Amino acid sequence: MADFGNTDVEAFRTEAKAWLAANFPPSLAGVDVAMANAYGPVEGDALLWKQRMGEKGWGTPTWPQEYGGGGLSPAEARVLQQEMNRIGARNPIGGMGIMMFGPTLLEYGSEAQKQRHIPSICKGEIRWCQGYSEPGAGSDLAALQTRAEDKGDHFLVNGQKVWTSGAQYADWCFCLVRTDTNHKHEGISFVLFDMKTPGVEVRPIKLISGNSPFCETFLTDVKVPKENLVGPLNGGWTIGKRLLMHERSSLSGGGGSAGRFAAGTPLDKLAMDYIGVDETGRIADPDLRARLIRHQMEARAFMLTLMRAQAESKGGGGPSAATSIMKNVGSKVGQERAELAIEIMGSQGLGWEGEGFTDKELEQTRNWLGGKATTIYGGSAEIQNNIIAKRILGLLDHQ
Repeated sequence: MADFGNTDVEAFRTEAKAWLAANFPPSLAGVDVAMANAYGPVEGDALLWKQRMGEKGWGTPTWPQEYGGGGLSPAEARVLQQEMNRIGARNPIGGMGIMMFGPTLLEYGSEAQKQRHIPSICKGEIRWCQGYSEPGAGSDLAALQTRAEDKGDHFLVNGQKVWTSGAQYADWCFCLVRTDTNHKHEGISFVLFDMKTPGVEVRPIKLISGNSPFCETFLTDVKVPKENLVGPLNGGWTIGKRLLMHERSSLSGGGGSAGRFAAGTPLDKLAMDYIGVDETGRIADPDLRARLIRHQMEARAFMLTLMRAQAESKGGGGPSAATSIMKNVGSKVGQERAELAIEIMGSQGLGWEGEGFTDKELEQTRNWLGGKATTIYGGSAEIQNNIIAKRILGLLDHQ
């Protein structure tokens, strides 16, 4: 495609509009196909849309073209998103490769690693999972004990990971392992391995929501080639922290709690349907009206702040410690929305299965329960508060 300057984005808008008109299946308007791609099979129009966006590189619009990205400027990427929003098109390329691993590999990976892994991420062909938390190393991640022993041309990895999102569907894993037992933070390395490698065992964990998005992952004498070490030996903690910034940035936005709970029927419409309206057409419950307005103001203010922070991060070297603020606020906004929806629906919001409930009502109940975890995963709210205190407010000495 042509190389548009920052002052000529309208020319790009014309190209984007024409390409979308020719390539976006109208049947997918308003449909989020990225999560289906990340956690299950994709077929029909959803597969066609993923393939087209992957070939164009627009699933990762600002990533370098030499690795399969779109090579767009931030201004062009905003225009593309505007045109997609206009027709209800959602980005079909998603998952942890996009949210976390890809941006991190672009910063820290070798040229060979980028050439091998980034193109398949841009096309949504390979699913990734994250090997971070362990039964004894959650909030204190640096206490991890999964060992990687040097065996010459490969590492031999033994240990256990937990809360491995989507591990049962993943093709590859990016993983923090201990390569030096004499140092805590400085003894951690960042490695990659194929989930089909002998010795990898995955056991899904059933959650209160009834779903099993997380897994236990057991590693027994797993051979990891030395070429799959990202960055220097014992330098994984720095890479791992950077990846967490990308994760928090994604979780606070459309891929996280705020975006997930903002989807579906607007709360005011839900209230009118379940509670009714007064003689002036307003929601009949004045106290609920006031709380809904307050929530909508907070949600809107958060999304505007998030958009500004994301724009700043693209022009200033990636996400910063401010992602911890966004992650906490996004989780709070999402959980408040779910609580309000359940309150509005009354007893119809407490169904689990069986007759007497619509599919949307049952889905809302499970979303409400599943959303309880948003203040825990990706780093708990308490951990984010510590990061905010140390790195933003300077209240504590750095460790």
